[in-house]
Amino acid sequence: WNRTQCGKFTDLITQWGREVTPDGVLPEYPRPQLQRGDNSWLNLNGLWGFKPGAEGEQPPFGVTLPQSILVPFPVESCLSGIGTTYKYLWYRLLFTIPSQWKETVFLHFGAVDWQTTVYVNTKTVGTHTGGYDPFYMNITSALIPGKQNELLVFVFDPSDDGAQPNGKQRISAINNPGGD
Repeated sequence: WNRTQCGKFTDLITQWGREVTPDGVLPEYPRPQLQRGDNSWLNLNGLWGFKPGAEGEQPPFGVTLPQSILVPFPVESCLSGIGTTYKYLWYRLLFTIPSQWKETVFLHFGAVDWQTTVYVNTKTVGTHTGGYDPFYMNITSALIPGKQNELLVFVFDPSDDGAQPNGKQRISAINNPGGD
């Protein structure tokens, strides 16, 4: 993983951005005031497999994706290591749930822009539409505790194309900041 250039003409990176590495990126519990004391949560931030996708493409189950992306940064961000936009995207992660976890397991996302389909071990565990809101899915029935699990996330991100809210994330602003 290497971050890409931050800025079209110059490399504008903050001191904190320079310190980001794939090891331990945002390792803290996401809601510190509600932190669990029993280590019954797993942070999936870090390097994931990545590849641009296509409309209607079948999930690449069991396939190592050709690029790496640093999650939780947006694909367009220099800190993601990709630094460009795609309309369709695949993310893949292999992870292990501790065998002692006997409770319901939820997969939480801070936000994914715009439409998301999530697969665990070839099973569709849920979909979500919306770009600026956190969401979660119960993935318990798809997991194999104590063994390696495959998580695939397919994203459709039309950015400026379509009627969905887009806020500051406008592709047109890349070449014409503030001009539309």
